[in-house]
Amino acid sequence: MKITACRFHVSAARPEDFPRDGRPQIAFMGRSNVGKSSLLNRLLGAHGLARTSKEPGRTRAINFFAVNERLYFVDLPGYGYARVPDAMREQWKDLVEAYVAEPGRPDLAVQLMDARREPGVMDRELRDWLQDKDVRHEIVLTKVDKLSGNERTRALASAGRWLGLKDPMLPIAVSAATGDGLSALWRVIDEVCENKTLRAARGDEPRGRAVTQGGSITP
Repeated sequence: MKITACRFHVSAARPEDFPRDGRPQIAFMGRSNVGKSSLLNRLLGAHGLARTSKEPGRTRAINFFAVNERLYFVDLPGYGYARVPDAMREQWKDLVEAYVAEPGRPDLAVQLMDARREPGVMDRELRDWLQDKDVRHEIVLTKVDKLSGNERTRALASAGRWLGLKDPMLPIAVSAATGDGLSALWRVIDEVCENKTLRAARGDEPRGRAVTQGGSITP
């Protein structure tokens, strides 16, 4: 996809703020400090559009960015940041669950994990939760520029085993710093958007996606 325009659209602090115009929504989620904002900025070619910070847990709402006036990139609050008060953690949890539970949203969840670190319990919780909600998702390892070639191979294999993935369904390895792996991630995003457009053109785009009740994610 060629980016011709991107802009901040809305920061949603409650479900009533979620966009409801039917555009595809690509949600980015993962642990705090995983490099989510840096990746969003690199994908969009817009330095500083998504705010980056050395303070984990800065994203405190669900932020929507309009891309080519055709789809949304969605920046969800990071999870696993111990310094966040319990009350705020529960508020984030409720907001994220409300977003994912609404039928038909998101069209794709991009689960980010730091390639330098072993996946944790909350990473598997998130993956299982997305599966439970019948959300299409792609697992992406970030910051691979900080690894050697052999370390990158081991990180991909380790994450795949830990998360129960099987060849060829290994994570995509990316770097916001060098651009490595971004074309592979864009191919997935383009496919999701194209499929939604084709379904809409045929008139069989569902109003929502059936979801399984139960399951939660711990922010």
